[in-house]
Amino acid sequence: MLRFDPFSDLDALTRSLLSGDAGSTRTPRFMPMDLCKIDDHYVLTADLPGIDPGSVDVNVDNGTLTISAHRTARSEQSVQWLANERFFGSYRRQLSLGDGVDASAISATYENGVLTVTIPIAERAKPRKIEVAHGADRKSIETNTVDAD
Repeated sequence: MLRFDPFSDLDALTRSLLSGDAGSTRTPRFMPMDLCKIDDHYVLTADLPGIDPGSVDVNVDNGTLTISAHRTARSEQSVQWLANERFFGSYRRQLSLGDGVDASAISATYENGVLTVTIPIAERAKPRKIEVAHGADRKSIETNTVDAD
């Protein structure tokens, strides 16, 4: 089971709104992502356009998946900006992983500005069929009775 904490994103958004930097080109607002379950794994996709692939970091520590990345600001000094709306700076998202995932087998790829993280479900958490014994297949249970004389 994968748990998502929407309040951490709400807290980050509130901090950015109260700090006065929201919407500036200096602070990214958030890292948009999708999360779905496909067969025996979860797939997380996050939009990170323009991010240097070397700055993307995905790690798991104590049941928490952390995704971070950085987009560097343009450094031309003699530029007269007519529009400057692209965010730069650090992006970070954290998700709590449940006990039912195989954290040691998580994999990630970054292609065309999209980070894809595959999170497999642990074998012990996968649904399984329980056989029900009946008729001749059933094991007999013997009982011993003691005669009271």
